[in-house]
Amino acid sequence: MLALVGLAIILVLLSLILAKKLSALSALILVPMAGCLLAGFGLQTATFAVDGIRNIAPVAAMFVFAILFFGVLTDAGMFDPIIRFILKRAGDNPTRIVVGAAVLSMIVHLDGSGAVTFLITLPAILPVFDRLGMDRRVAACVVALGAGTMNIVPWGGPTLRAASALNVEVVALYGPVIIPQLCGLAFVLAVAFWLGTRETRRLRAASSKEATGGPAAGPPQADGRLRRPGLFWFNILLTVAALATLVSGAVAPALVFMVAAVLALMVNYPSLDDQRERIDAHAKAALLMASILLAAGSFTGIMTGSGMIGAMAQQAASRIPAGVGTHMPAVLAVLSMPLSLLFDPDSFYFGFLPVVSEVGRSLGVPPISMGQAAILGQMTTGFPLSPLTASTFLLVGLSKVDLADHQRFTFVYAFSTSIVMAVVCIVTGVFPL
Repeated sequence: MLALVGLAIILVLLSLILAKKLSALSALILVPMAGCLLAGFGLQTATFAVDGIRNIAPVAAMFVFAILFFGVLTDAGMFDPIIRFILKRAGDNPTRIVVGAAVLSMIVHLDGSGAVTFLITLPAILPVFDRLGMDRRVAACVVALGAGTMNIVPWGGPTLRAASALNVEVVALYGPVIIPQLCGLAFVLAVAFWLGTRETRRLRAASSKEATGGPAAGPPQADGRLRRPGLFWFNILLTVAALATLVSGAVAPALVFMVAAVLALMVNYPSLDDQRERIDAHAKAALLMASILLAAGSFTGIMTGSGMIGAMAQQAASRIPAGVGTHMPAVLAVLSMPLSLLFDPDSFYFGFLPVVSEVGRSLGVPPISMGQAAILGQMTTGFPLSPLTASTFLLVGLSKVDLADHQRFTFVYAFSTSIVMAVVCIVTGVFPL
């Protein structure tokens, strides 16, 4: 009975979100509560929900302050010299330009926001592409690959969702996939080099289409009064210190970003009025994600506390052939990137992943392994291609590339990046076979 109720809750939740009848926030709160009440748990439903919210609170706090921290650094212009340096080094060499675009997207995506990455990177590189007559699909592709692979960072939406849905520590989830992610980033640079070399050959062959001269591009124009060029090295050192502390696991992630955000605000914007203005500027993004994470905490608390996820997992496990269980992380890692085209992040991480991970647990696979498999592609390498994310449309809109053309051009490279990281996870023992 519990398994049927749990399945009904998940199916209704997924249907409402995918059909856009309810927002993810509303569905994550209302659907499990209604299902739990109908199952006869009464006021215990509230206890389950509060327990889930309590578990998710540190993750929500981390995300809020991570958004504020990287938002302040972007406002202060920390990325501007990096953009200028990359574009200057690239010059008029198509291969260097394409590799530089990939590197730039990786660096800018440190804030974990696809929209910010595309808004900063594409206006900086597209004038160079146009001046040389380069294919804009290449620009959209390498920027998507760089941002997607970097989206695995601990403060990225997919990693935070996976950690909260499975109730595991973000650092514990992310730590083992650092090496696979670095290999994925190296593969992206190799793809960028190959695409750049191909563009060089094409442009040489099309010698009749001479590039028209023009000024080199630079960082997108922004409010000059916010820039703090004199604090560039302080901001760099603060970022390195924060990331090193985060990866070390010595201090709770939420506390790392709390302290880092406060220091960034105080040093870059000493005036209290300026500090309030910067907080207000990033409050919308922080509040939206924190609200979804807290709603997800309520959802997972109800589904776990009521025993529904456990019941569904037992039913599913009884139908899986013996010996298949240990391969589940590898299978999910392979499928995770294409699943970005079918599931939005909330539906996948809060509806699909908990059930799959419980099935794995019953067969001896730790849930954390399923979470690590999921973040190798689902809304990481897959998010800049998915029609279920608004940032995908921002990417193709800024690039002036048709969505279908972008998907056809980029899919193989994004899928290959995910496969490379999955293979490294298998070789390094992150996933058992």
